[in-house]
Amino acid sequence: MSETVLSIQGLKKSYGKLDVLKDINCEIGEGEVVCVIGPSGSGKSTMLRCLNMLELPDAGRIELHGNEVFGDGKTRDLDVLRREVGMVFQSFNLFPHMSAKQNVSIAQTRVRGRKRGDADSRSVELLGKVGLAEKVDEFPDRLSGGQQQRVAIARALAMDPKVMLFDEVTSALDPELVKGVLDVIKGLADTGMTLVIVTHEMNFAREVSDRVIFMDQGYIVEQGKPDDVLGNPSEARTKKFLGLVLAR
Repeated sequence: MSETVLSIQGLKKSYGKLDVLKDINCEIGEGEVVCVIGPSGSGKSTMLRCLNMLELPDAGRIELHGNEVFGDGKTRDLDVLRREVGMVFQSFNLFPHMSAKQNVSIAQTRVRGRKRGDADSRSVELLGKVGLAEKVDEFPDRLSGGQQQRVAIARALAMDPKVMLFDEVTSALDPELVKGVLDVIKGLADTGMTLVIVTHEMNFAREVSDRVIFMDQGYIVEQGKPDDVLGNPSEARTKKFLGLVLAR
């Protein structure tokens, strides 16, 4: 595998008596595309939120480019982590009173400290890359769900992250809008960006990923090349899950 970008060791997270992540160990290589699959409640989204410190893990260690960002119950270099690791959620979380361009620009000026003109230029460039060149001045209520999600992707990319996390970004979309968003993510994969994608789109996972991770009940049950995990899984739990999902 290429140089490790993210290293996750012994990651645990509980909510009260509910153990959501029990012992997660994983390494993500530079330029690697990793799709994370599994049933609802398996801990997929919680793992992603812990990687970006939106949820504070209870135990374990997380390293970014060899530098510890979480360990011994404490976060370190949180600002660096948030700049280096972008995240796109199920919900779009756009500001309704701002245009697409303004939504993409605001964090650039406030967090990256860019001048307004430079931020706006970058926003227009990125909105063009996600297929919204003619929508830069539209407000969210004039955009479809798929278009809003692409604005959210452009907003995350505007921070120039080294790693992008996607948390079931198509789950809130109508089926006919899913393809446009997945095509944008495929385009990012083609550029060599490091991606970790929680998804329930099995065909997409097979097509775009270098590695598939199957999670269940707070553990990584199985991981490997897409054709192995999705086409010939070795664990009974993976086989059962895929049998149900692929039969739909």
